[in-house]
Amino acid sequence: MTGRLGPSEREEAWSRLGSETFDLVVIGGGVVGVGAALDAATRGLRVALVEARDLASGTSSRSSKLFHGGLRYLEQLEFGLVREALRERELLLNRIAPHLVKPVAFLYPLTNRIWERPYTAAGLFLYDSMGGARSVPGQKHFTRAGALRLVPALKRDVLIGGIQYYDAQADDARHTMMVGRTAAHYGAVVRTSTQVVGFLREADRVSGVRVRDVEDGRETEVRAHAVINATGVWTDELQRLSGSRGRFRVRASKGVHIVVPRDRIVAESGMILRTEKSVLFVIPWRNHWIIGTTDTDWNLDLAHPAATKKDIDYLLEHVNSVLATPLTVDDIEGVYAGLRPLLAGESESTSKLSREHAVARVSPGLVAIAGGKYTTYRVMGADAVDAASVDVPGRIQPSITDKVPLVGADGYHALVNQADQLATKHGLHPYRVRHLLDRYGSLVHEVLGMASGNPELLKPIPAAPDYLQVEAVYAASHEGAMHLEDVLTRRTRISIEYPHRGVDSAEAVARLVAPVLGWDEDAIKREVEVYNARVDAERASQTEPDDSAADAVRAAAPEARAQLIEPVS
Repeated sequence: MTGRLGPSEREEAWSRLGSETFDLVVIGGGVVGVGAALDAATRGLRVALVEARDLASGTSSRSSKLFHGGLRYLEQLEFGLVREALRERELLLNRIAPHLVKPVAFLYPLTNRIWERPYTAAGLFLYDSMGGARSVPGQKHFTRAGALRLVPALKRDVLIGGIQYYDAQADDARHTMMVGRTAAHYGAVVRTSTQVVGFLREADRVSGVRVRDVEDGRETEVRAHAVINATGVWTDELQRLSGSRGRFRVRASKGVHIVVPRDRIVAESGMILRTEKSVLFVIPWRNHWIIGTTDTDWNLDLAHPAATKKDIDYLLEHVNSVLATPLTVDDIEGVYAGLRPLLAGESESTSKLSREHAVARVSPGLVAIAGGKYTTYRVMGADAVDAASVDVPGRIQPSITDKVPLVGADGYHALVNQADQLATKHGLHPYRVRHLLDRYGSLVHEVLGMASGNPELLKPIPAAPDYLQVEAVYAASHEGAMHLEDVLTRRTRISIEYPHRGVDSAEAVARLVAPVLGWDEDAIKREVEVYNARVDAERASQTEPDDSAADAVRAAAPEARAQLIEPVS
């Protein structure tokens, strides 16, 4: 099995959690947590990962969806961070996840005649020479006319030329889930809807965790030689629960993105624009553009950060300053807000807080890791396991995850060449098969195989034609989706890619997954109601003027996982 995460595996995982002793328990199903679990499993350790909600349900599904070296960190002279991130981007494109991670082009419009082109070119040359141009094209220079041919949507007077460079992108939630499945494939116990409610101790050391199944309220104890706290913005909360004093604090910085249709900005390339505080990306995303991000302090609900009218107006104002045809609120298909877990420093400006990560053994048997950026998740996971290794008996092998492709990567390139035959075999359009290959890689056979004997499943999801019905079923049977929001928000991106935000597809998708997840009519009705309430609350919060008003509106929506305890401390 390719690391299947379905209902039967979930039950088996529960019994293993309560009966085995693990080398490591990882808390947190974001990209750093699953990265640590995969790292530990491929070193031959017995590892369990528990997540209170869903894989990637926090920050790891709400990023800019870029694997990038961090061009602007060059200006901050953080060369080590850029070099490390570019190496990771290279590995992901070529070896680890070629099915999920793709090159993406950005135009940097130039506005100053004298110094800006040589200054920016020098920075991009450094970027390329640090490893940026091995698997993506190097920088390309344009006159004003050339830049406008590439991006006709720009106002003529906002630039005097441009430079195009490349980075890489992926669906962050899908990538995180695939890392989790790969960890399971190599023997890790991976279980979501499993909340840590306490820590076990033997004398002065942490010896495991107490967990609660937030679907039915069951609790059990999980014994381990070491525990890794990889909970991102929840790091401090888990630290308090453990009774150990943290070595660092984590500050949450809110980043908001909006999604608009592709035809609203006529361009053949993404864009990166300077703002007074940071940079703004206009990122091509299938039939859409993602525009972001903001960077503001957030001290409210960590699970459901809310975008405000002010956030959305900020993004529209900055992108409209360069567009010939301005965007309006009516153009927005989706909005999402995420929280960056930044290491709290002396500076009060969140844009200046460190994007580097910190690892600390906060007490015997307990390691915390936080900070960093999505792109360097693999390095962070390895560092966390290294730090925890002092508490694990026996000699531990070095990290090998730079050599381990994710499930779906093997055979992907051959299947791309065979897309037309695959399409003919299943009666699908070749573009549909290519879309599936970029989501599942060589697991596409497993996905399409679920429709044998039921060709209806190869039809599009109602009101969300980019996705097939079989994808919703597969999300529940193989990818660990347990609730409607897991399918509509993370296994697919229906919640941000359609103006209805998933409401028009909700009942159809609930009925598709009901047989897999054992839902009766009452459960279907409840799931649809909870999902619709979430969308209503998010829409309403986006009309509020400030964070506290938006948070109050968003927090009123019910939780899909009814038995969650918040906060656990």
